[in-house]
Amino acid sequence: MAGGNAIRGSRVGAGPMGEDERGESAPRQAVSYYCANKHVTTPSFATGDEHDTPEIPLEWDCPKCGLPAGLDPLNPPEPLRNEPYKTHLAYVKERRTDEEGAALLDEALKDLRDRRGQ
Repeated sequence: MAGGNAIRGSRVGAGPMGEDERGESAPRQAVSYYCANKHVTTPSFATGDEHDTPEIPLEWDCPKCGLPAGLDPLNPPEPLRNEPYKTHLAYVKERRTDEEGAALLDEALKDLRDRRGQ
């Protein structure tokens, strides 16, 4: 590797781009969101005339804790309730009664025994 003081990834004439080269930034509106852990998040949203203005969301995910954050600092949204992990057997038991399961098992065992010639 050759030594030197060249800056990697740059080219001659490259420099910091300002608004003169990029154009003006769109007008923005900062909105504060509050989560149940008392974190405050303030993302910026573009504004424009009444036809182009995007709708500001009522909830935003807190980047610090992941809880939902709302616009009201005194009443933040409730944390989402996580369902516990269910096994395949738990889902099957939700769809079938014990009697249906026993009947299916008996039928499968009968088919297996018939195929084996027992």
